[in-house]
Amino acid sequence: MSTLFMMVTYMTYLYLLYWLFLIRSAFSETSISYSQDMDDEYEKLIQRMNPPRVVIDNQACKNATVIRVDSANKQGILLEVVQVLTDLNLIITKAYISSDGGWFMDVFHVTDEDGNKITEENVLDYIRKSLGPDSWFLSTLRKSVAVKPSMEYTSIELIGSDRPGLLSEVSAVLTNLKCNVVNAEVWTHNNRAAAVMHVTDESTRSAISDPERLSLIKELLRNVLKGSNKSREAKTVVAHGATNTDRRLHQMMFADRDYERANDEAQDEKQRPNVDVVNWHDKDYSVVTIRCKDRPKLLFDTVCTLTDMQYVVFHANVDAESPEAYQEYYIRHIDGSPVKSDAERQRVVQCLEAAIERRVSEGTKLELCTNDRVGLLSDVTRIFRENSLTVTRAEVSTRADKAINTFYVRDASGSPVDAKTIEAIQQVIGQTILKVKGCPEEAKSAQESPTRFLFAGLFKSRSFYNFGLVKSHS
Repeated sequence: MSTLFMMVTYMTYLYLLYWLFLIRSAFSETSISYSQDMDDEYEKLIQRMNPPRVVIDNQACKNATVIRVDSANKQGILLEVVQVLTDLNLIITKAYISSDGGWFMDVFHVTDEDGNKITEENVLDYIRKSLGPDSWFLSTLRKSVAVKPSMEYTSIELIGSDRPGLLSEVSAVLTNLKCNVVNAEVWTHNNRAAAVMHVTDESTRSAISDPERLSLIKELLRNVLKGSNKSREAKTVVAHGATNTDRRLHQMMFADRDYERANDEAQDEKQRPNVDVVNWHDKDYSVVTIRCKDRPKLLFDTVCTLTDMQYVVFHANVDAESPEAYQEYYIRHIDGSPVKSDAERQRVVQCLEAAIERRVSEGTKLELCTNDRVGLLSDVTRIFRENSLTVTRAEVSTRADKAINTFYVRDASGSPVDAKTIEAIQQVIGQTILKVKGCPEEAKSAQESPTRFLFAGLFKSRSFYNFGLVKSHS
């Protein structure tokens, strides 16, 4: 009796799905908002019929926690899953991805930042809830990069030409306007700088709502960003709310075309990530391979860029167990075609190189921890500027009235910072407040190790080119 009931229920779902498809098709050329509502309902129905399954296994692998995710396939789902794991600061050491057809199957090997398995029950429970059957209502939140309403702070997005002392100037303007910076992330790449900053009113400690004041903030910050460079545009966006900061920074720098290099930068080619794109004509895929020094959030950065460029990852293999990371993606454009031209191929290579380089931490790492106060960021960065230091990357956060800031600094010429300069700065700020965490390690050449593919029948070698299966794009 129960079997008959299940069959009837399943047939009912198929019937509803069929009529929903017909209604969706009939109204596809009318109301955009109605179409979006229908898409949401269609997605929810698919989720109910095929709920995601998450299995977390701490026994299958000696050195990592294994997370398996099975779900109905949809555009952007890989980025959603990777974003959940990355937001928890988990390190993805291996990944096997398959989403060819209507089903999405992922396997991730993850550890915490210290290289240990994930055993905290609250973290494991969060992963299950975020990726499991109850996660459909979070999908819109995760895939959206639009501003989400917040009364706690005002979000400011900045992009312009990079120069020594820029962060100090921006911070000084905000302090003069009685704004307190509670969180911020700053990236620099290819002579461009981008930042997402969360600020509050100095007196109310809440979001700034006065339209005239917001307009003044935008105008003054735009003037600072422009500086003396009139050839490149500077942008300032002010909003009440939050975005996924990392993805937003990638999108801002991608829209600013920071991946375009001047001809005089060719000498740096040996230091760039090794990115290659070839077409596998038999399977109608473009195969993207990446080799570079491993670091946290590397997988998020590459998947984010491919998604924002409107490429779909059908299969992938990721190995980051050694100092060198290896990533292999089998992609098509959202229109179903592989890379069509050499110009498109070159653009994919440049954009992935830029995505990897933006978060590379160049310079001496300085960590500041002290009681938060209005103008703190302005004062600290002014001291950096007065000692001829430039900030290449910064992470600013506030936790329970404590400012916890990380800065990567170099001297104004781009060279490593002299130890005496750091000591002088520490004397001014305080030895216990500002600590040196050292310079990034030099890139180490890692020997390649064979990588087994999850898809045994389809992917039999790390390099298809060696077997003549993949032809170089021309």
